[in-house]
Amino acid sequence: MKHLYTKRDFLKIINIGTLGVFISFPEQAETKELIVYVGTYTSGDSEGVYICRLDLSSGKLTLVKTVKGLVNPSFLAIAPQHRYLYSVNEVSKFDGRTGGAVSAFSINQKTGDLTFLNQQPTRGAAPCHLIVDNTGKFVLTANYGGGNVSVFPVLSDGRLGAMTDFVQHQGSGLDPERQKAPHAHSIIMAPSNRYAFAADLGIDKIMIYRFDTEKGKLIPDDEPSVKLKPGAGPRHFTFHPGGKYAYVINELNSTITAFLHNETRGSLKEIQTVSTLPGDFSGRNSCADIHVSPSGNFIYGSNRGHDSIVIFAIDVQTGRLTYVGHQPTQGRTPRNFAIDPTGTFLLAANQRSNNIVTFRINSQTGNLILAGSVLEIPSPVCIKIIPFSQK
Repeated sequence: MKHLYTKRDFLKIINIGTLGVFISFPEQAETKELIVYVGTYTSGDSEGVYICRLDLSSGKLTLVKTVKGLVNPSFLAIAPQHRYLYSVNEVSKFDGRTGGAVSAFSINQKTGDLTFLNQQPTRGAAPCHLIVDNTGKFVLTANYGGGNVSVFPVLSDGRLGAMTDFVQHQGSGLDPERQKAPHAHSIIMAPSNRYAFAADLGIDKIMIYRFDTEKGKLIPDDEPSVKLKPGAGPRHFTFHPGGKYAYVINELNSTITAFLHNETRGSLKEIQTVSTLPGDFSGRNSCADIHVSPSGNFIYGSNRGHDSIVIFAIDVQTGRLTYVGHQPTQGRTPRNFAIDPTGTFLLAANQRSNNIVTFRINSQTGNLILAGSVLEIPSPVCIKIIPFSQK
C-alpha cells in the first residue's frame, strides 16, 4: 500500500496552509458550544474526520467541516491541553509493510480546525484505539489485527516521534472465530499515569503495564494481567473519577465487569459482572463502548444488535452497579458514544445507520431523553468533544 498521503497532498485536500481556511466559530465570553470531532471508516461514503459543533442549550449538533484525505481515521484521541488531536489509520498495511498508522494534527485554539503534522507506522495491523498519556508526552495505540500495543513520543510541536516501545500479546480464547489470536482492543492510562491497561478481546485479559514516563516503555506489572470469563471478549475499559474503580465492557458475552483498582500497585480485583441486555432479549448482540458520567453516579454501555445504551447507577461507596434502564439509540449499531464534559448530553454514533443522535442526560436518574437532534454522518465510529475556545 502506498503512503496514505503526503503533507502537501493533505493540505491541498482540506484547503489549509498559506490560505488559512478555518472554521468560523464566533468568539464567546463563556462556552455555549463545544467542538465535536467524529472519526469514521472511509471504505464507504465517509471522507475522513468530521468537525461539528454542539449547542449546549438545545443539544443541536451541526456539521461544520470535513477533514478529507485520511484512510480509516476510526478512533481519535485529544491531548490534555486540547492543542493536538491524534487519529489511528485502521489499515492492515502502511507504506508497503504490515501494520497501520497513527496521524498527528494541531488544533486551532480559537476555531477547532485541524492541521496535519505527520504520521508514524504502528507496526501492528488495524490499530483501533489510542490515547494520549496524562502528561501529553506519549501516544499509545492498541493494534487489533496484530494483537499488540505501541508507544510514540510527542515532540515539542505535537508531531509524533519514532516508536519507543512495542509489546506483542500472546495466547487465544474460547471463541473459534474471534479469539484465535490476541486482539488488543483498547489501551488507557490510570489517573496516576503510572500504569497502562490494555483490554485484549482475543485472550480475555486486561494486560497491566507499569509505564515509564521518561523513556515511553511498557513494563509488565507484578500482576501482569487480570483474566475475564472465557469468551467474554473485553473491549473498552474506563475508570471511575478518582480511579478507585474500573469497568470493562465485554463485547462477546454482552457484560460489564466492575473492578476495585489498587491505585498504588495497579492491580484489579473483580467486584461484579452484569449483563448489558434485558432478560427477554434473544437476538444477536455485541457490546462496544463504555463511559462513566462526569458526576461518577452513572455508567453507560452500548449494545450493537439490541441497538441501545444500557444505564447503571454506581454505588460510589462500593463501585457496584444497579440497573436503571435501556435507551434505544434511534439507529443501528451504536459503535461509540460520548458524554460532553458538562454531563448534559450523550451523543450516540450509529455506525450502520450513518447518524449521530443526541440525548439529554437526567442528572438525577441517569436516564436519557431524546433531544431531537439527529446528524447524518457516514460510518461514525468515534466521538471526541472539547470546548472550542481555550483560555
